[in-house]
Amino acid sequence: MKYISTRGRAPALSFEEAMLTGLARDGGLYVPESWPGMSFDEIADLAGCRYEEAAFRVMRPFIGDSFTDEELTGIISRAYAGFDHEARCPLVQIGENDFLLELHHGPTLAFKDVAMQLIGQLFEVALTRRGERVTIVGATSGDTGSAAIEAFRGLDAVDVFIMFPDGRVSDVQRRQMTTPTEDNVHALAVDGDFDDCQARLKDMFNDFTFRDEVHLAGVNSINWARVLAQVVYYFTSAVALGAPHRPVSFTVPTGNFGDIFAGYVARRMGLPIDRLIIATNQNNILHRTLETGSYVKQGVTPSISPSMDIQVSSNFERALFDLLDRDGRAVAQLMEELAEKGSFTLPQGALSRLRIEFESGDCSEEETRAAIATLYKMTGEVVCPHTAVGVKVAADKRMVGRVPMITLATAHAAKFPDAVEEACGVRPELPARMADLFDRPERMTRVANDLSAIEAIIRERIGK
Repeated sequence: MKYISTRGRAPALSFEEAMLTGLARDGGLYVPESWPGMSFDEIADLAGCRYEEAAFRVMRPFIGDSFTDEELTGIISRAYAGFDHEARCPLVQIGENDFLLELHHGPTLAFKDVAMQLIGQLFEVALTRRGERVTIVGATSGDTGSAAIEAFRGLDAVDVFIMFPDGRVSDVQRRQMTTPTEDNVHALAVDGDFDDCQARLKDMFNDFTFRDEVHLAGVNSINWARVLAQVVYYFTSAVALGAPHRPVSFTVPTGNFGDIFAGYVARRMGLPIDRLIIATNQNNILHRTLETGSYVKQGVTPSISPSMDIQVSSNFERALFDLLDRDGRAVAQLMEELAEKGSFTLPQGALSRLRIEFESGDCSEEETRAAIATLYKMTGEVVCPHTAVGVKVAADKRMVGRVPMITLATAHAAKFPDAVEEACGVRPELPARMADLFDRPERMTRVANDLSAIEAIIRERIGK
């Protein structure tokens, strides 16, 4: 299995090389040269498997010879050993044919753990084998940063720097990034929003002198391994509800498009997904794109679902690559228009394909609070604001029929206690292992939204 850039001007790489490289040197994102498939019987045989076994079977075709079966089995086992639910990603029924897929049973209480714990183990094996050390830099709107820190803290072969928008993450999210004590962990509070952090990250990857000097690696959802790990729970949840013998639909709260793109990959592999529904908050650029055909940045408005406060959805580029018949030059042209003008318009054929593959909806702040309150009243379930966005959009898109609807529950409600308490009157408690989070000293560096300033801090910390 080889990986190619969405912009068509970077060399093809193995899985391990693509994982360690992150962003392609032409600015594109890596995708498989072709989509491997799973047969009806192979999908059916996932029924009753442990999550780890299902993960091995779903991911194996993408790995190639980068890791042996024995290595991959051990990596997966170690990645999910710290999850606090035996099913790893369990389903909870909230209606006659409606379900939540709980993705918050990992160490930092968010869906990012499902991928990041795996990536930490993949990096550790690969770097130890190579005898190399890397500098991981990530940008986060809240959950990716803490998940990355948790996955890489204390590892000998890695320094990890996480940029987050100063004042625009929840207190719990911030403290999960600023309270670890390991010397290889560095939290950078950037003066700006998430799109600024993400832009500086891409600038670093495109500064080839700096990139090579510090051995830069990335674990944002630009990293293909992140997306691949997320594909697994589409299979396990769908099979639990009867796939492949019947189709299943998904509603996905998303800002950066990575989580729902994983669903698209599962569909391309043969999973019978009836509908893939994008759920956005008030920063609804993805919903607007499906409605109008134009991707137009309008600025970010802070919300109670901050992990979705995004206007540049990086993984949308991976979808564009397929929508444009894998024409790297066409993708590069649209990305250049976005960088120069803040917008681009999809060709009609690509827009028609986009609307075949995805549906979408959005959710205001008031509707988000109402969804939290209503779900608690009707079922006793307390959900985070991001999950509530998905629940509301799923309800709007509900159709009469027997196809189950699974909404991805992306984070534990306790990561957003103020917003949840205001909405439903219940203040969700952190797990006992995190009960002292607000007593731990914080350690972070505030930095301007300036590439040179950020690069200087990184060089200083790693001794370059």
